[in-house]
Amino acid sequence: MFSLIVRRFLLGIITVLGAMILLFILIQLVPGDPVSIMLGPRASPQLIENIQARMGLDQPVYVQLFRFIFNILKGDLGTDVLNHRSVSSMIINVLPYTIALATASIFIAVILGVPLGVYSAFYRNTVLDRILTFASISIITTPSFLFGLFFLLLFSLTLGWFPVMGGGESGNLIDQLYHLVLPAFALGIRWVGYVGRLIRSSVLEEMHEDYIRTARAKGLSEKIVISKHVLRGAILPVIAILGVGFGNLLGGAVLIEVIFHRPGLGYLIYNAFRTRNYPVVQGALIVAIFMYAIVNMFTDLSYGLIDPRIRKDE
Repeated sequence: MFSLIVRRFLLGIITVLGAMILLFILIQLVPGDPVSIMLGPRASPQLIENIQARMGLDQPVYVQLFRFIFNILKGDLGTDVLNHRSVSSMIINVLPYTIALATASIFIAVILGVPLGVYSAFYRNTVLDRILTFASISIITTPSFLFGLFFLLLFSLTLGWFPVMGGGESGNLIDQLYHLVLPAFALGIRWVGYVGRLIRSSVLEEMHEDYIRTARAKGLSEKIVISKHVLRGAILPVIAILGVGFGNLLGGAVLIEVIFHRPGLGYLIYNAFRTRNYPVVQGALIVAIFMYAIVNMFTDLSYGLIDPRIRKDE
């Protein structure tokens, strides 16, 4: 298990480093001078030169890359050139909202998708199974922002059950959870369909394994067979897709946070793009890369905890 942890940790470092270099290259490939675009056409040449020097854009590309990586390694994500605030402090202020949104969305996907998938597997080819299959495919093919707009119009503006916008009062957990309900369902409902379909196919596959027939031959109750044997093997693909899908959730969170005017990493990136604030965009994307790498590393490690065969193979 220790060797598995070391290998996954080293792989995560290489992945993050490669993503950072790719991000730097993509920013360099953006047409035009980023400072001129950010400050607008009325900026004086002297001001543009000062900002370029402050951002290190007057240095050769290889020097910029070295400073870029070195500053990130020491925890310096740069400074917002428009209001002179630390990018790190700006991200720290909004990051908990995005983590809460992504976590709540995954929780909703699992808590609803797993029971529906298990039910469809055990009652396959019934009328209800076909209804659930049609509903799952329909949900999967619908973008998250459409659910966000629908929920906002129905439950907030029409029925008035939930707040229209915001992340809740700071320090008031109940109010923050109240503001979290609609965005979390809007972001996570598509993954209910993903998880449900995946669990259904995985359960059907596991039920034909030899060890399941052996467990039943030993006289174990169907409840024990399902909970301790079938689900334990069927849950592995779900963990895999949720780990990979975390990046998809972060991408979807941008539009959801904009629709509900909710503070978060996605809303910060949106406003930074709108104002051409490249240091903030760069810093926020780096944090998103780190989050994605960490989630996937823990996802890989969880395989070994759930399935001992993986530990033996490693």
